[in-house]
Amino acid sequence: MAKWVYLFTEGDATMRNLLGGKGANLAEMTNIGLPVPQGFTITTEACTQYYEDGREINDEIQGQINEYIEKMEEITGKKFGDKENPLLVSVRSGARASMPGMMDTILNLGLNETVVETIAAKSGNPRWAWDCYRRFIQMYSDVVMEVGKKYFEELIDEMKAKKGVSQDVDLTAEDLKELASQFKAEYKEKIGEDFPDDPKKQLMGAIKAVFRSWDNPRANVYRRDNDIPYSWGTAVNVQSMAFGNMGDDCGTGVAFTRDPATGEKKLMGEFLTNAQGEDVVAGVRTPMPIAQMEEKFPEAFEQFKQVCKTLEDHYRDMQDMEFTVENKKLYMLQTRNGKRTAQAALKIACDLVDEGMRTEEEAVAMIDPRNLDTLLHPQFDAAALKAATPMGKALGASPGAACGKIVFTAEDAKAWAERGEKVVLVRLETSPEDIEGMKSAQGILTVRGGMTSHAAVVARGMGTCCVSGCGDIVMDEENKKFTLAGKEFHEGDAISLDGSTGNIYDGIIPTVDATIAGEFGRIMAWADKYRTMGVRTNADTPSDAKKARELGAEGIGLCRTEHMFFEGNRIDAFREMICSDTVEEREAALDKILPYQQGDFEQLFEAMEGNPVTIRFLDPPLHEFVPQTEEDIKKLADAQGKSVETIKAIIESLKEFNPMMGHRGCRLTVTYPEIAVMQTKAVIRAALAVQAKHADWTIVPEIMIPLVGEEKELKYVKKIVVKTADEEIKAAGSDMKYEVGTMIEIPRAALLADEIAKEAEFFCFGTNDLTQMTFGFSRDDAGKFLDAYYDAKIFENDPFAKLDQNGVGKLMDMAVKLGKGQRPELHCGICGEHGGDPSSVEFCHRIGLDYVSCSPFRVPIARLAAAQAAIAEKRK
Repeated sequence: MAKWVYLFTEGDATMRNLLGGKGANLAEMTNIGLPVPQGFTITTEACTQYYEDGREINDEIQGQINEYIEKMEEITGKKFGDKENPLLVSVRSGARASMPGMMDTILNLGLNETVVETIAAKSGNPRWAWDCYRRFIQMYSDVVMEVGKKYFEELIDEMKAKKGVSQDVDLTAEDLKELASQFKAEYKEKIGEDFPDDPKKQLMGAIKAVFRSWDNPRANVYRRDNDIPYSWGTAVNVQSMAFGNMGDDCGTGVAFTRDPATGEKKLMGEFLTNAQGEDVVAGVRTPMPIAQMEEKFPEAFEQFKQVCKTLEDHYRDMQDMEFTVENKKLYMLQTRNGKRTAQAALKIACDLVDEGMRTEEEAVAMIDPRNLDTLLHPQFDAAALKAATPMGKALGASPGAACGKIVFTAEDAKAWAERGEKVVLVRLETSPEDIEGMKSAQGILTVRGGMTSHAAVVARGMGTCCVSGCGDIVMDEENKKFTLAGKEFHEGDAISLDGSTGNIYDGIIPTVDATIAGEFGRIMAWADKYRTMGVRTNADTPSDAKKARELGAEGIGLCRTEHMFFEGNRIDAFREMICSDTVEEREAALDKILPYQQGDFEQLFEAMEGNPVTIRFLDPPLHEFVPQTEEDIKKLADAQGKSVETIKAIIESLKEFNPMMGHRGCRLTVTYPEIAVMQTKAVIRAALAVQAKHADWTIVPEIMIPLVGEEKELKYVKKIVVKTADEEIKAAGSDMKYEVGTMIEIPRAALLADEIAKEAEFFCFGTNDLTQMTFGFSRDDAGKFLDAYYDAKIFENDPFAKLDQNGVGKLMDMAVKLGKGQRPELHCGICGEHGGDPSSVEFCHRIGLDYVSCSPFRVPIARLAAAQAAIAEKRK
């Protein structure tokens, strides 16, 4: 028979997966002799079983719970529902990953009218007894029966008003007794039955409620944001109560062994006398700083300081603890590795190494790479943010803080910014031609689109704050206004965006610039020492490339050349090319663009200082470049000596039913070889020019052909590239080397990677398109149904944000093996958005990729994640 329940004395810290974090740590604290009120843990497997059994606790599990209640009664010498010595317990959740505030707790379970009278008489403290009972009714009703807290809070407020007092603690035993009966009446009215008196019935209800809370909306969202699988389940801890609300020689508190905001080594925390745990956490009363506990309870405080040292030395990490003092005696209720800001995480990791408690490798493994994001972007002033209330919330798609005046078009964003205004660009969705406006804006807010929409991807690349997919906005782009939270906003009104949380605020919240402290450099140096995989960046502009280099990029893994075509008057020349009738006309238009492209590439080679640069040839379909406004269409018609109608007919002919799978990528070169000729000349000439200036660098340009699905296709395009490149190199009297490779972004290319590797000298996985084509859905439209998929538990997270290792990952693994089998020196990387996601980076390490490439501000995240993957592999 399976074991579903463990006493605290039967577990330890290594059993986290089975007992959850809280249960494993309660067992560990018991083992090392700390004062822990005893109890038992119902395992995470019992939670999974509860869901498998149709949300019921089966007889076998119920039988073991009842058996352990008896064991607990023996240990404590108290009995459930007993008139002489009643047992009261707390019931708390505890998943294996810490999820603060996401799931539910119930205190004082085991109380009924008889037990209240018993404990009131025995303690000589009826006020405490009735306070416990009214709290229990309130929590049980809210958590177990889902009667909202607010009904009870209204009754408390009415009672305080009636008695002319302002604090709960000023209510008398009689007042609390009356409240308890009001609460029970409220319960009966809402539920239609009496409040349960049988402690065992209460306990089963509470255990079910904790299991149920694993699937509540806030827990599901938190899990998705923090990569916690639904299948893990939560454990339930049943623990005998220690009372902090028996009078002024009692209290409760929460403390950290180091400052969670700065990492400074000092005891931090809050304490409340005559209170229970939820009062501190819920902020019902304003607590006092932990240091003041010394004045109230000197002996307990001395013991607590000793416990803090014991726990920090034992876990070798900053601890977050909850405790209660009952009649001046200390009880420990919980300890866990404390949540901390990114800045504090770096300082604590470095300090622990300096204190001899951790090795460099352990310090690197301790830091959550995703937290680094917040260090690299401007932040809101903490005090101002605390005082502000968000008016809306969407997806925090690119971190940082932004505030400014609302504009509705990219042109306005650019124009306003040029005259010194700070602007926030608000769009239904963005497209490639908005790029200049996006660059000019402090932040971007879109109504549609997810974490990998155009706006999100481009914003992350630029390090610009972006909040995407705010469906609550009612948008009227034409009249330059939108409505959110009942208020109408017009062009020029001020808003603030928090790209880390996705919160949207009315008005301006002051920001402070990010500072990269010394600890950041130390941790990064250690990460570079232990990682085996390279880290490059996706960069299309010299400023992006420089930023990425500052943040430790070792090359460019993806330069998207199409982004360069939207600058200045290049777009005019490119549009002329599209509307040309003959090859000669097309070549003449492309010749106008050639010097610009060459100049761009020279700046990228310069910024990368001899490190590899991979340049992807033109990828999007041509319709993305054609003019949309009457004014621009007329301008193009005049330049081409054609009628407006002719130009409109050309534009109409370029429209496609499914552009993602349409006339794009290498298919453009097959149709218009002159585009590849121009781009090859620009790359090779730029490389030769920069090499001539820097004899100590060895520049080997990497030319990447997009969207290949067939070996003959790549062979055809490669022949054009090689012929052009060899002519340029020969004419320059040089012996420069270059490579021609391909993006693996079509499933067929992964399946036939051995054939494609006959022509390709490198592979780079374009996992954005590979994910779209493997799943068969468009990333721009997936937002419409992904939420329903999460609710139905079909998906746990967005496959565009977190690599699908089972499907897309299998194709990648196969392609690497097939490709390297054909060409052992083939180097393989990834340049989709997944290149900056820590769990995806770990997967890339596992399948043997040579590098990952991600947007500039995610380079430190990828460096750290790559080091953690190498360290974890070494430990296995």
